[in-house]
Amino acid sequence: MTALRTLVSGLAMGESPRWHDGRLWFSDMGTKVVTAVDLDGRAEVVAEVPGMPMGLGWLPDGTMLIVSSDGRLLRREPDGALATQADLTGLSAFPWSDMVVDGRGNAYIGNIGFDFAARDEQPAGGAHPGTVALVTPDGTARIVAEDTAFPNGIAVTPDNATLILAESYANRLTAFDIDAGGGLSNRRLWADLGDGVPDGIWLDQEQAVWYADVPNQRCVLVREGGEVLRTVDADRGCFACVLGSPGDRTLFVMAARWPDCMDGNLRTGQVLAVDV
Repeated sequence: MTALRTLVSGLAMGESPRWHDGRLWFSDMGTKVVTAVDLDGRAEVVAEVPGMPMGLGWLPDGTMLIVSSDGRLLRREPDGALATQADLTGLSAFPWSDMVVDGRGNAYIGNIGFDFAARDEQPAGGAHPGTVALVTPDGTARIVAEDTAFPNGIAVTPDNATLILAESYANRLTAFDIDAGGGLSNRRLWADLGDGVPDGIWLDQEQAVWYADVPNQRCVLVREGGEVLRTVDADRGCFACVLGSPGDRTLFVMAARWPDCMDGNLRTGQVLAVDV
């Protein structure tokens, strides 16, 4: 496999990369901006977000959605202004994180259920406070999954039938069936990752999952059931990954030194790229 190369450096804490319209889009949580960069490294700030920007996605009509840590799902208007698509504060008092938007325009957003930035710990004794919310295209929001162990990356299969969730604190990928109304059911283990700690995830064209792993400083491609197909090692924590470029031939990785990146003044964040 070709070695990793650095596309962007000097980020605070990059997250939620998405390949869209010929560019890589990502959130920088530490500087509260969303940036788009082309394959030559030319970067443009496309949004300044009041809270920390988290998950990114697009509705079928091309409208961009941005999860803000202040409890709102934001909509980017054609003139670049940000408007509220949905208010999530009634569903949880804790910050929201990653998001996927499926082909029907349903947005699924994770909430870990405790204040990670304050170094709080989730309750002991097997209780898991994490939830997943659904926001339908009209802006209606509701909880569709509970009792998840630090819900992180989320992916939906191209047929909009299955949602795959990374549960970081359970070292696993969990699958749900998606019903006609966007609800989730038939929860099941998709892959036991052993010592793997899944953060952001992405489906490849053969329905295997790439997952980014912060403590193990790597990205791993696994098949349903847990078989490891490929591993990409880095010199710092890998927070999220996405396939992009023409033909989805490049894996883009959001990486930073952990826990240094929790200090927004330490710019160890990078966008790495590797041909896969």
